[in-house]
Amino acid sequence: MPVQFDPGPAVTELVRRTEHLIQDVVLPIELAHQGSAHDASEDVRRQLQDAAREAKVFAPHVDTEFGGLGLDMRDRAPVFEAAGYSLFGPLALNCAAPDEGNMHLLEKIATSQQKERFLRPLAAGDVRSCFAMTEPVPGAGSDPSALATTAQRTSAGWLLNGRKWFITGAHNAGFAIVMARTSGEPGSRGGATMFLVDAGAPGFQHVRNIDTLDESMFGGHSELALDNIEVGHDAILGELDRGFEYAQVRLGPARTTHCMRWLGTARRAADLAAERAATRQAFGGRLGDLGMVQQLLADNEIDIEASRTLILKTCWDLDTGAPAGHITSITKTFVAEAVNRVVDRALQICGALGVSGDAALSRLYREVRPFRIYDGPSETHRWSIGRRIVRRALTRLEARP
Repeated sequence: MPVQFDPGPAVTELVRRTEHLIQDVVLPIELAHQGSAHDASEDVRRQLQDAAREAKVFAPHVDTEFGGLGLDMRDRAPVFEAAGYSLFGPLALNCAAPDEGNMHLLEKIATSQQKERFLRPLAAGDVRSCFAMTEPVPGAGSDPSALATTAQRTSAGWLLNGRKWFITGAHNAGFAIVMARTSGEPGSRGGATMFLVDAGAPGFQHVRNIDTLDESMFGGHSELALDNIEVGHDAILGELDRGFEYAQVRLGPARTTHCMRWLGTARRAADLAAERAATRQAFGGRLGDLGMVQQLLADNEIDIEASRTLILKTCWDLDTGAPAGHITSITKTFVAEAVNRVVDRALQICGALGVSGDAALSRLYREVRPFRIYDGPSETHRWSIGRRIVRRALTRLEARP
């Protein structure tokens, strides 16, 4: 089957409708809130999502059985990029993190009953969710095997105890997918299990919203305390002790869709810089006539096109079932750093205007910087990539006569 880089007519039309929604509805709302979703209410979220439903672009990633458009990864890429042109765009389409990744996970491994109870209302935008794995030091972070939250078996089910930290979207979420240790000790490579937990369950405590550099994630980043939460056996998502394995089901696609959305942000920054360069008069001519500025613009274009191509390659591997761990790490690392470079160059071209609050660039700069840390720091991905390279080299050497 040949790789197709251009989306078909149906997806092209979907992208067009998304772009109109972003320009006509979403960007004005984002600008009114100065890019901060922390100050936006549930009414704003519903207003955005109602507009996306009216434009027929809502939940493009969800199977049609649950009210979505059923796009595969390759077809999602241009739609998610169009949505990411606004910081509020993914929220409008209901394809923002962490909900989008949780929907994917629930579609893949939840039971029929769990899909009806959790996936269907999440896909419809009736509730939000969070993925509770990260913990305060010395618990799970870039190294998930440090997982310290425990789930102890009882006669009625399980008792969850622990503390979670930097849980995106947790504030006012309807439920959480909680990673807890059901066997082994912190540092063990296995022994984790995923549990579906209602946020209103006794013992589920929202401790605080953490003050962070970025502000566009609806529901913020929270610290949670899990204090003797009782859940039944039917709360287990998937199978016992396979939580780390299931996390990979979620993380590969979620890292890739993150890249899609942030690529839209980079494209917006590049557009702002290009428009400034084309209209700003300086040194006896247009700013864009200066060779140094042209180089910055060209490097932006190179980073955007290279990122888009890597994303499509990763989508192809994910859609066809090919091993994708290596390429998702490569793509996440490259795109996260490329997006940062694009926004940084754009801000440099715009000068004092870029630094000021009069343009969106200062907000975009704050938002994209954490992407080099979220979903695995660049250093962790490089370590993983490097280990695979060494293993492949050893395999080649061992195969030689």
